[in-house]
Amino acid sequence: MHRRDQTIFALSSGRPPNAISVVRVSGVQAGTVLGSLAGKIPPPRIATRVLIRDTDQQPIDDAVVLWFPGPKSATGEDVAEFHVHGGRAVLAALFAALSSFENMRAADPGEFTRRAFENGKLDLTEAEGLDDLIHADTDRQRRQALRQLKGVLGVKARSWRAQIIEASALIEAGIDFSDEVDVPAELIAPALAKIKALHAEIAEVLAAQGRSERLRDGLVVAIAGPPNVGKSTLMNQLARREVAIVSPYAGTTRDVIEVQLDLDGYPVTVIDTAGIRETADPVEQEGVRRARARAADADLVLWLVEDDSCHHAVEGTAPVWLVRNKIDLYAFKPRGAAVGRTCGSPYFEISASRGGGLRELTAALVSHSEAYFGSGESGLIGRERQRSLLRETAASLHRSMERKGEELVAEDLRTAAHSLGRLLGRVDVEDILDKIFREFCIGK
Repeated sequence: MHRRDQTIFALSSGRPPNAISVVRVSGVQAGTVLGSLAGKIPPPRIATRVLIRDTDQQPIDDAVVLWFPGPKSATGEDVAEFHVHGGRAVLAALFAALSSFENMRAADPGEFTRRAFENGKLDLTEAEGLDDLIHADTDRQRRQALRQLKGVLGVKARSWRAQIIEASALIEAGIDFSDEVDVPAELIAPALAKIKALHAEIAEVLAAQGRSERLRDGLVVAIAGPPNVGKSTLMNQLARREVAIVSPYAGTTRDVIEVQLDLDGYPVTVIDTAGIRETADPVEQEGVRRARARAADADLVLWLVEDDSCHHAVEGTAPVWLVRNKIDLYAFKPRGAAVGRTCGSPYFEISASRGGGLRELTAALVSHSEAYFGSGESGLIGRERQRSLLRETAASLHRSMERKGEELVAEDLRTAAHSLGRLLGRVDVEDILDKIFREFCIGK
């Protein structure tokens, strides 16, 4: 039997032990399984308390069951849910009972959502939104993912695709009636006007979104600088806990240390790196090499110094902020405001050990995150895949406006419609479906 014809089951709640665990079953056997284990099939969508028994009529648990006959279910198939006590022994007994039925098997990661997608319950942008919602760590990530799950981008994409197909039909009708002198112009003119308006709308979405798809992964900030300038102390202050060892001895930090922060809802990964200097110690040399590499790949670098030097040793294209630390220990002459710009870079004066200037530095990081992510959670684009396909669509529409022959215009419009179809997951996407749904957790 094909795997899609088999009935699947999985734990859809957290790891045991729990107060209550939810086990979902989806497929043609769901009703049979529910009736056998629960002794009856309850009314649809009504929670019913039953004593669950295995196939030998041995009791498993006093539980609550629900019945969702397809197609009015999450997956579009018959779905049964078992709400049982969340002990490992209870779940093991229930899984053993479920596995004893013919054509039943444990679900693969993301298989419930994939079946919902294949049965037209949601498009691919909504499925991606669901995965992002499950993995959201900050409130802004949650809100962006919820917009995706509600189909904000999918609704737009379906509308754009319908309009492209309509314009394409007009163009192709013009080709079919090319022998009639007036007909082609009457058909092609409104089609070109529609194409121009569509291109402008999609281009506006692409321009307005900033890096909204990066909200999923977050902003990467590397703390770099010479040894013993307070990098690990600053890391601990930003994290508000001791995640890095602080020592007066140079070379204490040998490897890259990462911590995930929630700065006003923006996900930020802060990296503490080894002090960058020339050293004969082979282990420290490797730490310095890694520090340089991570700083070069970061989205923002905080270069810590103890003096008024403008020099930094960061390669790459990421912006570099100069952070003058230990202002409480040295009689430096302040350059002016605690936050400003000097040496062509944003400039801050702080005391990482005492917390001086950290409020201004943190506020600047929040402002930078807001500018970096653009419209953030209010945007339409949630993933790089979506941005790439919208770019392809816009490029095809732009080419169609510059073509001279109607046949070439029609081909460009077909390409644009195909790109939007791939965005929604409705055409030619089998090669990416496995990759996307494999990232889901089991039970979703």
